[in-house]
Amino acid sequence: PTPPGTRPAHARLWPAREPLASPCYKPVPVSLVILDNLRLAFGGQTVFDGLSLRIGDRDRIGLVGPNGSGKTTLLRVLAGEQAVDSGDIHRARRLRVGYLPQDLAVTGDLPLAEFVLSSVPGRADLDRELADAERDLERASGAGAGEEELMELAARVADVHERLDHFERFFAEHEALRILAGLGFRADERDRSIAELSGGWKMRAVLASLLFQQPDLLLLDEPTNHLDMPSVAWLSGFLQRYNRAFVLISHDREFLNEQIDRVAAFEPEGFRQYNGNFDQYRRHRAEEEEVLRNRARNQEKERERMERFVERFRAKASKARQAQSRAKQLERMEEIEVIPTRQTMRIRFPAVPRTVNEVVKVEGLVKAYGDHVVFSGVDLFVQRGDKIGIIGPNGAGKTTLLKILAGELAADAGTVRVGRDVQVGYYAQHHADTLHPESTVYDEVARVNPEATPTRVRAVLGALLFSGDAVDKPIAVLSGGERARVALAKLLINPGTLLLMDEPTNHLDLESSEALAESLADYGGTVVFVSHNRRLIRALATKIWNIEDGRVETYPGTLDDYMYSQRLRLEQAASGAQRAEAAAAASRAEAPAAGDAARPAERGRGRDRERRRRQAEARKRRAAVLGPLERKVADLEARIEAIERAQKERGTALSDPAVYADAARRDELLGAYQADARKLEELTARWEHAVEELDAARAAFDAGR
Repeated sequence: PTPPGTRPAHARLWPAREPLASPCYKPVPVSLVILDNLRLAFGGQTVFDGLSLRIGDRDRIGLVGPNGSGKTTLLRVLAGEQAVDSGDIHRARRLRVGYLPQDLAVTGDLPLAEFVLSSVPGRADLDRELADAERDLERASGAGAGEEELMELAARVADVHERLDHFERFFAEHEALRILAGLGFRADERDRSIAELSGGWKMRAVLASLLFQQPDLLLLDEPTNHLDMPSVAWLSGFLQRYNRAFVLISHDREFLNEQIDRVAAFEPEGFRQYNGNFDQYRRHRAEEEEVLRNRARNQEKERERMERFVERFRAKASKARQAQSRAKQLERMEEIEVIPTRQTMRIRFPAVPRTVNEVVKVEGLVKAYGDHVVFSGVDLFVQRGDKIGIIGPNGAGKTTLLKILAGELAADAGTVRVGRDVQVGYYAQHHADTLHPESTVYDEVARVNPEATPTRVRAVLGALLFSGDAVDKPIAVLSGGERARVALAKLLINPGTLLLMDEPTNHLDLESSEALAESLADYGGTVVFVSHNRRLIRALATKIWNIEDGRVETYPGTLDDYMYSQRLRLEQAASGAQRAEAAAAASRAEAPAAGDAARPAERGRGRDRERRRRQAEARKRRAAVLGPLERKVADLEARIEAIERAQKERGTALSDPAVYADAARRDELLGAYQADARKLEELTARWEHAVEELDAARAAFDAGR
């Protein structure tokens, strides 16, 4: 068993009573979890009442709703970490659940790779069981045991070998390292102690351990909060290939749309479910609201018409019976309730004074931490009205650059000049560290701008959904989303003319994230922001700074423009001289010779020949690049299949008690079995890498067509 304290409790997947059951080949029931009529309240506040949900073995569910609606609480219920007041919870037998919370505590000092590998318990137990089984079989053979007993012991050895083989196949070290690399860890960090990692990198390590374990049900609460854009893209691809169930909470609309095919929503009228991704859910929801509004409008007109009839003819003897009948219909008429309007943030930045054109100028910026050089000789320019999105891998220096611009961190060399009368507002990624836990919400915001009237402070807090007694809550008791809104309120009360924002949508729900994006787009000042939220960058950025390898590349365009230019660069690098030669040949063929008086039909036939020639050349280039990769994949598949057949034959032989009477034969079989198991692991890793190369090459050719 893994030593206590080295693995977070939520990463425990296997039932304690059956630790050696294979997680890969057991049949998974159709329903993993069924929640029936759950009720839960904290103090006097009801979190949910009458909640029912069924999770199937391939469901991909997005959990949506405003902050504080109960999304995280429901994940805790599914993970078995939160009890409910009433209702029934049915879980499939031996269900393995992996849970990634927003806030986690990781203890211990295991090396990174070992942390991930040891998150799946059972390997040490299997090794011990195999040693015990082989010792018992050897002892029985030496003691002249009967055939039936030897057969039983041999079957036990073969069974453990098979389970060990399954374990190695599905929980191999190369797979753990591949996941770590996808989430941004360098190869030389595999032996780095988990205790040395920052909070965001510890979250990545725990996420890697959960993905490595392949649970039947994966529960992810804002998994992209601490990931950069390359890691978000890798995680998106991983989850799209994941063939088990998961429930996902995310403020990244594009990421949510890529992953889910079902939405479970906390709505004002209760817990609702919709088929489709998030955009489809929003359309269904809008249609529902419109239908209910129309029905309510029509019902109100019908009610008014019937009331007029009753009032008009109640006293007339000839119409009294009809009037009485209409009055009874009115009494029985059920009220059609329209969907209540959900409260959302109403962020509106005040008008800002016009500043100088040169808001910030950076020259020769140098910053290093010990031997690690973050920036070396960087020059940057921020112009009035710019909306600059900073992107790049984690650790490249995005937050460091923002802190230097904000004056929170000193540069080692170079100059940072902020324009005259430019007022800087800074929103830190770890905004919780900038808040005073003992202060109330009101005091924390009022402290920023002593000149603001109480009415102004309360108006700003109301726009960010703090009203009534909520403004008197201590900061210490607020949720992550509420603290993010307090930090935004501090900006609104005194925004300045230059906003520097580090991951502003972290901990905000989807509606709040989109409200923030709209308000920043309308903001009259200058914005420089770090974000991995592609929707926010697309909606806001008019210029991109890409930070990588100590350099900052300035791209004067949107994120889509930048990504398109990157794809063109990759395609050009891949095709090289062949593409240039083809373009030159096509140009020569299409250019008319001097004095050419060819008829239109002849020119048309010439263009057809040239088109067919270019197509043939494209097929030739495609075959030249893809052919070797396809042959490599086919060769590896054939070798893997041959080894698997041989392993099956050895497994059958090892189940025969007679084999154990011949020590040399037994050792030969066991040695070959173990050697081929290692070889199979290596070939499988090479096959996966070859398939990825082939897919990437095909995608490059398809994109270049």
